[in-house]
Amino acid sequence: MAAPIKIDEITLDDTDQKIITLLKADGRATNQDIARVLKIGATTVSARIRRLERARALRVVAVSDFSALDLNVLLAVGIEVEGRPAEDVGADLAHFPEVFGVHLVTGARDIEALVAVQDLAALKVFMERDIVKVKGIRRMTAGIAVDIVKFNFDMAPIA
Repeated sequence: MAAPIKIDEITLDDTDQKIITLLKADGRATNQDIARVLKIGATTVSARIRRLERARALRVVAVSDFSALDLNVLLAVGIEVEGRPAEDVGADLAHFPEVFGVHLVTGARDIEALVAVQDLAALKVFMERDIVKVKGIRRMTAGIAVDIVKFNFDMAPIA
């Protein structure tokens, strides 16, 4: 039995942790499927999932596959900001559909943006048409991903 984990105002017990583990394995599992595995009622599963979602301890989402969407060029773009708050520059970047992640960071860069496009021609258009319009970008350094070793959405793994 796993030790209880405290998240804000709720404590995740062994059953909560098992529900999260089952949903991580199959986000489309029904409450009935989970109840059968855990040998508890489906209404109990439903109530626990709602409680976990309200406490922001759990969020079930669909994740797109980059290659299935024909997004073959992935970049990590380090951005130095000048003359404007990094939060504002980041908010502007977040509006572009090509940008799937914006992080305010410490260190040599102010922002790390994650970008996905179909090909190098689309990247050229995105950089020349869209990124140049964002005020406050002093310098950008981009690195193209040549392979994906790990891409995991377990933001807070249950220990």
